[in-house]
Amino acid sequence: MKISAVNAKRWSEVQGVIISLFEENLELKTPEINTMIKHLKETDKFSGKEGEIYSFTMDIEGNIEDIILLGLGKENDITLEKIKVNLSKAYKKMKELKNDDIVVRMVNTNNLDTCEIAKAMTISLMLSDYEFDKYKTDKKPRKDVFVSMSGYDIEDSIVNDVEKFINEGMEISKGIIKARDLVNEPANEMYPEMLADEAIIAGRECGFEVEVFDEGKIGALGMEAFLSVAKGSSKEPKLIVMRYFGDKHNKSDRLGLVGKGLTYDSGGYSIKPTDGMKTMKSDMGGAAAVIGAMSVIAKRKLKVNVIGVIAACENMISGKAYKPGDIISSMAGKTIEVLNTDAEGRLTLADAVTYITTKEKVNEVIEMSTLTGAALVALGETTTAAVTNDKDLYKEYKEVTEYTGEKVWELPSFPEYKELIKSDIADLKNIGGRNAGTITAGLFIGEFVEDGVAFLHLDIAGTAWTDSPMPYKAAGGTGVPVNSIYEFVKERENQ
Repeated sequence: MKISAVNAKRWSEVQGVIISLFEENLELKTPEINTMIKHLKETDKFSGKEGEIYSFTMDIEGNIEDIILLGLGKENDITLEKIKVNLSKAYKKMKELKNDDIVVRMVNTNNLDTCEIAKAMTISLMLSDYEFDKYKTDKKPRKDVFVSMSGYDIEDSIVNDVEKFINEGMEISKGIIKARDLVNEPANEMYPEMLADEAIIAGRECGFEVEVFDEGKIGALGMEAFLSVAKGSSKEPKLIVMRYFGDKHNKSDRLGLVGKGLTYDSGGYSIKPTDGMKTMKSDMGGAAAVIGAMSVIAKRKLKVNVIGVIAACENMISGKAYKPGDIISSMAGKTIEVLNTDAEGRLTLADAVTYITTKEKVNEVIEMSTLTGAALVALGETTTAAVTNDKDLYKEYKEVTEYTGEKVWELPSFPEYKELIKSDIADLKNIGGRNAGTITAGLFIGEFVEDGVAFLHLDIAGTAWTDSPMPYKAAGGTGVPVNSIYEFVKERENQ
């Protein structure tokens, strides 16, 4: 998809037009369409209510146009997220009409910044156009879609500014799409070595360093928790370290990103049922998000230092696999009683956060993982669960999510919850029982963060994958929380 900003475009130059309208203002400067809108309103077929869509074909200036009217509701209630959600519905309707040269009329409101609207519309359009059809043999070649973002709000004086925001929206979308593609790849194609290769390719294309540790080097670091999970698989584990130094004058000021990288999770000897296994290629959604976010951050040349770490492996069953009842060590030296081999992600992440805080010397860590089914039960596919040791870090991140639309909710981390993960025969146990599962999982990982380092755990088990299509999210990997991580880092650049 190619998107550009224009302040006007002749009707004869395009195949279709999407026009967004508020309930209070259904007037346009095109008489033919105004007459049609008036008729539709009088016959109760279109009134501008939020989510309302009406399509028709009309001869304008000698050209047959597919026109889609999109209702945005009341102007005072408009948000960037509402624009993204509703524009997605209208664009999907336009795709059904097989038009590949279209105009999307800018949302006309004084309640939001024009450039920010253009950026949000760009993200909505690009993500709504996403399909993962790599393995279909009967697919037809996809045509490039050309979108002109047009409107009287885009005056000549701000066209260049709008273009900059469109370009930013396109880069963000590419990072999200990168994450979606990685998650959607089947596990027989996307195993640890291939994930490492994808990180290397992204680093080369976008401008960040990548170092990959093999099993021997991982062992030399003392990452026994990580290797215990990995040893049941014939696929060699990889520790993937990505480094981007956008602020070379302050190299000691570093943000850490850690992503869970289970390229497949069978549950190990605490084996999952078949229905629980079939989407476990997505258990590296956190890793995919880190690669996607690093790609956007580096591509946009943000003046911030960011380190990304992924402990990539499979959790499989074999004669070498770890077992319930095992006691294992960790890079931090803490011992762990394994009560459930399907609570494996926190073990790999324990060593990953130890590594990033002690070896890469980051000041803060945001860790993202498809960690617990409890998060999905509690918050559904709408909201990411958060556990933190630093309220200011969480507050800063939450403010960003209110802008991006990637909802997050903090769970409590009272001292009583930590008692649930203490073991009678080791320092910790890897599950805390049925209750408060998302909280205890986040607190477990936090036990391995070096003292004094701010830590934010994001459980994206519900938000990184969707079984059914949603507005601007196809079924499969969603790319959450690439957008929020990028905007968070961008805010850091501005501080």
